[in-house]
Amino acid sequence: MELDKMDENDWKYHGEGNKSLVVSHGQHSRVLRLLKYPAENAENTHQTTEQAFRHIQNIVDFNKNVMKPLLGEKYVHHGEAVKLPLDFVRQLSLKVQQERPESRCDKVMDTFSGCAVCLPNLTQISACHISEHRPPLCIEIKPKCGFLPFSRHASKEVKRKVCRFCLHQHFKLANGKWKRMSRYCPLDLFSGNKQRMYVAIKHLLEEPQNNFKIFKNGVLIYSCKDDADRQQDLNELAQHLKPYFFPTNGLINGHQSSKVVLNELIQVIISALLSSWDSSRTGEPRKVLPSEGRAHCEASPLHWDMLRNGNHYLPKDCVLSKILQAQMLDNLDIEGLYPLYKRVEQYLEEFPKERNRLQIDGPYNENFLEKVKNCPSEDDGSIEYAVGKVHQYRVAMTAKDCSVMIALAPCGEDELLEPSLEIQPSKPRFTYSVSILDLDPKPYESIPHQYKLDSKIVNYYLRSIQSKQEPPKLNRTMDRDREDCTLVFHPV
Repeated sequence: MELDKMDENDWKYHGEGNKSLVVSHGQHSRVLRLLKYPAENAENTHQTTEQAFRHIQNIVDFNKNVMKPLLGEKYVHHGEAVKLPLDFVRQLSLKVQQERPESRCDKVMDTFSGCAVCLPNLTQISACHISEHRPPLCIEIKPKCGFLPFSRHASKEVKRKVCRFCLHQHFKLANGKWKRMSRYCPLDLFSGNKQRMYVAIKHLLEEPQNNFKIFKNGVLIYSCKDDADRQQDLNELAQHLKPYFFPTNGLINGHQSSKVVLNELIQVIISALLSSWDSSRTGEPRKVLPSEGRAHCEASPLHWDMLRNGNHYLPKDCVLSKILQAQMLDNLDIEGLYPLYKRVEQYLEEFPKERNRLQIDGPYNENFLEKVKNCPSEDDGSIEYAVGKVHQYRVAMTAKDCSVMIALAPCGEDELLEPSLEIQPSKPRFTYSVSILDLDPKPYESIPHQYKLDSKIVNYYLRSIQSKQEPPKLNRTMDRDREDCTLVFHPV
């Protein structure tokens, strides 16, 4: 990019999360990721250019030096920190404002520092053949935490039976975050069992929330809408997708035909998620069996027979396996981690200058990764152990909140591809790429909040389940004489 020739009209709104907003370039396969601040105090909280650039550089360094080695060179694109002309950023902010969803407008784009991360546009793919009718597709999935806590520190038994995502759904629904409950369960997706994965992705399609999006030629065509007619949305999505899977048939008519198209999409997503980069070189992909007792969530809507039977493993080098291994660095649970956080806090009160040596706020370099990888397995009472576990927890939290991008492009019948880059060679053929993004370091200071939130989520779930299990008193009275029960209404 030529920074002195930046034109806001070359960029369009792409999407945003809780902490950043993304714009994409119209011609080049590039995106800019800019930070956001709460609208009410944006002018008071903005950082100096140097502070903002350091913050952006920390994100890049964490991706490059920590998450990339852990998750795999093929999957992580760390990008680079850039300083943009302030006038360009201000004009860009005005341009994209009208396209932002109302629910996100409580925060404003950072127009003070001009700092951003420049990344490849992962919704695009260097495809062998791109036609006007079948441009690249991209599916974005936020899989969330794929295992049940196995730590002895988890004080409530329900945490070992119901996964964090399913626990959190009840809390989010009660607090108005969502209007409908998602039936998606991450443990089904991470199971490696194709039947369970199919059901998991089907539930993501039915209730996407913030966890499922589809882009066509870089433009968002399917995501969460609060007051949407979901079946109508799915029918429209099927119309978009039909040329990719049934290029020679006529128009789709009716609910059943939509289901056939969406079934094809789900099968391709499963193939991409289970693909292993080196499987073509080593023959049969290596397998990772889930540990006993961690594979099934009691809140999953699946029948127990499906949970119990069939294969449950992930190919070792597939994207889900890499993410799960990083997530499981949280092997103490927040309840076991919090006392160690307190140990670190107490140590820093006595020795504040040690903060830099312990790399509490970075830098995120090879030394930080060594602290994550080589933390002792047993607590020897040292500050090094406590800091190592805190670093591991923060990395695990990043992996629990990451997104997977699956970019697909149809291939012509005569195009030759490497076997490891092709899906469905016997059906309409796709070249594909799989990437992991949203890999920002989680703040050290957020650990007390996570500790309190964990307690709130678990306690609310237990109360809500208990209230549903207790039948109303009227029913208990009526049950004794149900067949002959008569209600008599008296005038008041």
